[in-house]
Amino acid sequence: MKYKCLIFDLDGTLVNSIHALTYCTNLSLEKFGLGPLTEEQMMTIVGDGYKMQMKRSLAACGDTDEAHYEAILPVYMEIFGKYCNYEMHPYDGIVELTSKAKELGLKIAVVSNKPDAQAKKTVEYVFGAGYFDTVIGEQEGVPKKPDPSGALKAAKICGADPSECLYFGDTNTDMKTGKNAKMTTVGVLWGFRGREELAAFQPEFLLEKPLDILMEIEK
Repeated sequence: MKYKCLIFDLDGTLVNSIHALTYCTNLSLEKFGLGPLTEEQMMTIVGDGYKMQMKRSLAACGDTDEAHYEAILPVYMEIFGKYCNYEMHPYDGIVELTSKAKELGLKIAVVSNKPDAQAKKTVEYVFGAGYFDTVIGEQEGVPKKPDPSGALKAAKICGADPSECLYFGDTNTDMKTGKNAKMTTVGVLWGFRGREELAAFQPEFLLEKPLDILMEIEK
């Protein structure tokens, strides 16, 4: 077969987590008399790790000089540790796609900028323990996306060359990651960003629905 491994971003690609991200961010902001932010605002804020998420969230609330930045980080992490799976569910077609990939003998992996413990917790909560061959979140020694290190590590664990991997994501950060890793890059249009943002990076595929890629992985 042409491909050996499918590597997925998590938030906005595998799971609709915007409710959890917005809920936890607003609980954190409330502690400092700020917010709330809408889910639409959060869709443009998330994707580059929790520190950047909080920096952008504070700026959106008028704290452009980051007066609360250092103080809010541990508050957010404590809240997110408790509620990271709030109203969490996979997007339609994701379970069918990943199940079909497993039936075909392909490896499946997750590479996320979400903190590693919460990434693993979310994947296990939504899909069950051991469903994915590896889950890699933000952690020491693995630079955040769009650095390709996480994607390349996942490929290595799965025994695949980068040229044998499809990388799926919903943001410009993901498009850069796939390209930087020299993987076939797939933009997904059911997530947090729009077609124009993803198309600017010329991914090999732009999907309206997860199962639109089936013919390609069956080759």
